[in-house]
Amino acid sequence: MAAGRRAHGGDLVIAVLASVSVSLLVALFGTPLFIKLLVKRNYGQFIRQDGPTAHFTKRGTPTMGGVVIIGATLAGWAAASIVSGRLPSASSLLVIFLMTGLGLVGFLDDYIKISRQRSLGLSARWKIVGQGIVGVTFAVLALQFPNANFRTPASTSVSFIRDTNIDLAFAGVTVGLILFVLWANLIITAWSNAVNLTDGLDGLATGVSLIVFGGYVIVSIWQLNQNCQLASAVGPRCYEVRDPLDLAIVAAAIMGACFGFLWWNASPAKIFMGDTGSLALGGALAGLSILSRTELLAIIMGGLFVIIVLSDVIQIGFFKMTGRRVFKMAPLHHHFELSGWGEVTIVIRFWIIAGLFTALGLGIFYAEWVVGWVR
Repeated sequence: MAAGRRAHGGDLVIAVLASVSVSLLVALFGTPLFIKLLVKRNYGQFIRQDGPTAHFTKRGTPTMGGVVIIGATLAGWAAASIVSGRLPSASSLLVIFLMTGLGLVGFLDDYIKISRQRSLGLSARWKIVGQGIVGVTFAVLALQFPNANFRTPASTSVSFIRDTNIDLAFAGVTVGLILFVLWANLIITAWSNAVNLTDGLDGLATGVSLIVFGGYVIVSIWQLNQNCQLASAVGPRCYEVRDPLDLAIVAAAIMGACFGFLWWNASPAKIFMGDTGSLALGGALAGLSILSRTELLAIIMGGLFVIIVLSDVIQIGFFKMTGRRVFKMAPLHHHFELSGWGEVTIVIRFWIIAGLFTALGLGIFYAEWVVGWVR
């Protein structure tokens, strides 16, 4: 058993290292090539007129950099499958599908903005339709593909650190499927919009995503080593996740892609990720939270994203009720810009806050396992 554990651990290390290394290198060296292509075609960012005036200097900066993030992630994911000699699991395919599907919706949005030289892309209706098609497909398929242990990638139970006793299938399979599809799409829409709102300063969304997906690499590796499907994982606190190794590989690939892209996206940004990247990263985060059974824990680990969304909600809600604003401008990072903070200062401090939230989430995740064993 000890030899098996060592072999298992070796495969894990090789797969994760291959995933993060290849995706990082592809993003790092592929981004400048993509920048040259975008500049040649004059695909530059259109800056909204009601934003901070300092952003006007960014007009014309190449956008749609999410194409590189998605491509680098796919390269890292494929490399890990090759070096480990394993076929991709249903779980990894589903997260990749959700990421690329929402990335395609974002790409269409970005392309319309660029081609028509305006700050508005797809209409709200068509954006919702596109996200809905991808989200519903993901949710339905996530309850299929049982493995030899009869585990599907997702479950109809609402999850925190693991599945809770709140089962959406309380009234039958059909009702459970419908409620799960609605619940999953709420998560997908929330996270994709959260990352999209955060992508307002050079390197902000990329750096925060890097931190959060790094946290999910740790979560997935721990779930793998304490998985109920392993004979060596004994006790009542093992995890029911179907494919934790594959989720770790995907999370590592996204982390590496963000690392490489950040080199070019940091202030002063040579390229923006655009909706292509923000919707893709938000979809990937939603997919990982659902399939790793950590839907509510993700709210803590991605706490910076949540704060950004809440600032927007508070601003809109308070203005509609009173006609007054809470912040000088929403989302929150623009409020600090208009308060005189430098862009780099805001980004670095927000990265620190994001790191603290992810560390808090990991602490809660580990503490739940320890307390469970003590009991």
